[in-house]
Amino acid sequence: MTTPSAEELYLAQHRYDHEGKRNAMYNPLHKPVEELPTIFGFNNGGGKYFYHAQLIAEDGTPLGSHACSHEGYMEHDLGILEGTRPDRHETFREHYPNGYKMEFVSCKDVKTHKPLQDAIAIAVANKKEKE
Repeated sequence: MTTPSAEELYLAQHRYDHEGKRNAMYNPLHKPVEELPTIFGFNNGGGKYFYHAQLIAEDGTPLGSHACSHEGYMEHDLGILEGTRPDRHETFREHYPNGYKMEFVSCKDVKTHKPLQDAIAIAVANKKEKE
């Protein structure tokens, strides 16, 4: 079992290792960044040691999830940061072959982040339509 002080140290080291990394982007057609669709990663809640990290495209398509012990690991684990999780980016490129940009939304901002809420609303509507 990890002690609280070791847990804090691991998180601090993780943050240090990824400090200054930009959000990942795939832009094979060299479009202006603002024209690229967004893939959102966000903290969908949970509890200590088991937070639900979620990925959703701006068109409402779910693109993956991950269980995390702390929100501080989510940007890496979801592939939001440049150079992280190339396996996830294979899926992202299949969904958006002409490019995309990544954005992370923390739990405290999820309810007020309009573009993310719009993507979630589309996903909910699509799910109801299939039922």
